[in-house]
Amino acid sequence: MKKKIFIKFEKCVGCKSCELACAVAHSSTKDLKTAILLEEKPGYRIKVETYKDHPIPVHCNHCEDATCILACPTGAVHRDGENKPVIIDSDRCIGCSMCVQACPFGMIDISVDGKSALKCDLCIERLAENKEPACVTACFTKALLYIDDKEHNQAKRSKTAEKIVKSQNDQNS
Repeated sequence: MKKKIFIKFEKCVGCKSCELACAVAHSSTKDLKTAILLEEKPGYRIKVETYKDHPIPVHCNHCEDATCILACPTGAVHRDGENKPVIIDSDRCIGCSMCVQACPFGMIDISVDGKSALKCDLCIERLAENKEPACVTACFTKALLYIDDKEHNQAKRSKTAEKIVKSQNDQNS
């Protein structure tokens, strides 16, 4: 079963620590202080957007039938296997932005230097070390969760059951 990043929108406070953690995780040094000193600009792959004063972290959905993969003329945008994240090979990417145009969610950008596309890779290096994506680890309100569908659905059912019991108790009071 494939794990994904799920968002509890009501818990996001808009601190953008997920964005910062993502940028650091994708820097060459993996260290905030050193990345700042080197004036490195690795870019972040999760974005905290605001809708009607509500901050909402958004990220790549790693779609099963990813249009960004189909749009890439060089094969730079690919998946290394079934249930693996959609990733971009920056050495093969020519910066044409076809994947940017194809993404229905607007989750792919071109790097600051314009040489390649950037998108969430679920922190593939961290996953290989049995760590969660950096954005999830950095989220102090636990608005971001890295879980599979089964865990997510169980949590939703538990929350629904809790609401039903509280509603029933309120009616009996």
